[in-house]
Amino acid sequence: MSALYGNGVNLTEKVLDLLWTRQNLTVNNIANVDTPGFKSRFLSFENELLNRLGASRQDQRSIGRIIDSQHASLHTTANESSRLDGNNVDMDQEQVELVKTAYEYQYMVNSIHNDFKRLLAATKSF
Repeated sequence: MSALYGNGVNLTEKVLDLLWTRQNLTVNNIANVDTPGFKSRFLSFENELLNRLGASRQDQRSIGRIIDSQHASLHTTANESSRLDGNNVDMDQEQVELVKTAYEYQYMVNSIHNDFKRLLAATKSF
């Protein structure tokens, strides 16, 4: 998609996919709050993507390849549980993460919507 719309739309699309995965993982943590021995998991991708983009040559193709090849890192929370059953899901933390990710997702949807609106406005002038 980057050839037609540029890397901005490509990056937004990739981030939306990763945020969707993060949201599903958070919902899974919440669903397992009563599962004995369950360890919460979380997804990270922002810092790795930022570092890879900062270290790349600044041409469209190399940036596009970095965006396309970006994957998230899945981590298991290793902190010990204060519960006797070994479950370490913190509902307060998970609910904050759920809302935060929902806001980030909505922001990215608005961003891509605005990109397409600008493209539509540009094509109407021809």
